Amino acid sequence: MSQTLAAPVIDVHRDANCGCCSKWISYLESNGFTVNDHVETDMAAVKQRLGVPAGMGSCHTGVINGQFVEGHVPVQPILDLNKRPELIGIAVPGMPVGSPGMEHGERQDAYQVIGVDGAGARVVVADYPQR
Repeated sequence: MSQTLAAPVIDVHRDANCGCCSKWISYLESNGFTVNDHVETDMAAVKQRLGVPAGMGSCHTGVINGQFVEGHVPVQPILDLNKRPELIGIAVPGMPVGSPGMEHGERQDAYQVIGVDGAGARVVVADYPQR
C-alpha cells in the first residue's frame, strides 16, 4: 500500500506592503507547500515572539513545526529543518539578490542559511549558490 506524504504546512507572517514576500510564498506553493498567509502590522513583535535574533531579520517570518524560517530561505533547508530539533529556526539575513523571491535577472549574490539554537548559537546549514 503506498502512502501519500502530506504537503508541508508553513505559516508566513508578513507586512502587507512587501512585494517580495508574496513572491516567496508563491515559490513555496510551487514547491508543494501549503501556506497560511498572515498579514501583520508589527513584524518586529512577531520576530521577537518567535525568537528571531537581532541582526538575523528579513522581511517575512515563517513558522513550520514550531521552528522559525526567517527571510528568503530555499525549500531544501526548510524541509531539512525537522532533522535539526536542536535549532529553534533558520534564517537568510537581509534580502540577497537571487534568493527565492528576490530574483533579478541573472544576478546571484552569495548567501548562507544560518541555523540558530535555543542558546543563540549560530551554525551555517547551507551555502548558496551551492558550491
